[in-house]
Amino acid sequence: MAHEAANGPESVEGPLKGYHHETYVVPLPDSGVRVKLREPRRGLLWFDRRCFASEDDLLRQLHGRVTRIPEIIEVDRGLLVQRFIEGRTLGHGVLTSKALSVRHRAQLGALFAELAALRIDDFDDFDEFGTQWLCDGAERLVDGDSSGFLHQLLRFTEERVYREQGAPYRALFDDLGVREGALDGLARQAETLTARPFSLLHGDLHRRNFIVDAAGDLWTIDWELAMIGDPLYDLATHLHLMRYSAQEEGRICRLWRRAVGERCPEGVAGWEADLPVLLAYKRAQSVYTDVIRAALDLRRSDGRADLRQLPRVARRIAEVLGAAQAPLGLTVLPSVREVSAAYMCWLGVRRRTVTAAAAAA
Repeated sequence: MAHEAANGPESVEGPLKGYHHETYVVPLPDSGVRVKLREPRRGLLWFDRRCFASEDDLLRQLHGRVTRIPEIIEVDRGLLVQRFIEGRTLGHGVLTSKALSVRHRAQLGALFAELAALRIDDFDDFDEFGTQWLCDGAERLVDGDSSGFLHQLLRFTEERVYREQGAPYRALFDDLGVREGALDGLARQAETLTARPFSLLHGDLHRRNFIVDAAGDLWTIDWELAMIGDPLYDLATHLHLMRYSAQEEGRICRLWRRAVGERCPEGVAGWEADLPVLLAYKRAQSVYTDVIRAALDLRRSDGRADLRQLPRVARRIAEVLGAAQAPLGLTVLPSVREVSAAYMCWLGVRRRTVTAAAAAA
C-alpha cells in the first residue's frame, strides 16, 4: 500500500505499486495539481518489446489525438512529468471477470478507434518533440505484415526472454517441461495471419492501467509498452489480461470490430480466424514471464528462499502452464506438487524441505 506523509499540501504519496518504475505522487507548488515522479527499478527485466524511448514524449505527441490520457507538464527545461490521474483503477474492489459498464465499454471502443486512426506514417511526422523509435532499422516491418509482426514478438520472447534473461532459469524451465523450440508451433501458425494495416498499440490494456475519475470517465495510463503493429494484438492482449466472462468477451470483440472497422476497414480483415493465434501467443508468453517473475518473488533480498509464497506461486504457475499447453506443445503438465518441487530445486533448498513444501502445496 502507498504511504502518504501527513504534511498537508506538501504530502508525497508512494511508492505506488508498479513493475517498471518506483513512482511517487507529488503536488506542484501553488497549482493544486499532482504529478508523478518516477525512477526505473534497478535490474529490471523486460518481457515485452518497446517501440518508443520515452513514454512522456509519446504522450505529448498523442495529446489531442487520443482522449483521456495523462497530460505531460514541463516543470523545467527538458524535465517532463505526467499529471497524476485522480481516481481508482478499473480493477479496484471488483472481480477480474466483471463486465464493463455501458459507459466504460463505449469509452474503450473510442480508444480502440483512436488508436486505429494513428497509422505508421503518422509517426514519421512525430518529430516536434524528438520522439525516438526503439524498433528502428531492421526492427521496422513493412506496414501490414501481420505475420512478420507476430514473428518479431516470438523472436523477442524466445531470444531475449527465454535465452538471455531466462538463462539463469533454464533448469527450472526444463523441470517444468518448457524446453528449447517450444514456440516453433506458434511460428508456423504465424504464417497464416491475414495482412492488416499497422496502427498504434497501447500494448498493456489491463484493469490497473485504466483509471476511473470522479466523473466516472475512463482514462488510459502506462504507455511504456506502446508499439506500432497489428491492431488485433491490442484486442488479444486486452482479452488475455482482463479475464472476462465468455459473454463479455464476445461484447468486447464486437465492440473492437465496430470501432476499428469504422476507422480502418482493412484493420479488421481476417480477425476472427487470427484472434485465436494471437491469444495462444499471449498464453505462451505468460509462461515465460510468470515463471521468471515467480522465481524472483521466491528469492528474498538476502538470497534465501521465501517459502511462505510457494503454495500460491505453484498453483499460479500450474494454471499458466495448463492454459498454454497447446500453444507450447506440452505433452505432460506438471502437478502443483511437481511445480513446487521444481522451484525448490532451483532455489537449492534441501531435499527434506522440498518434500514438505511440495506436500503443503
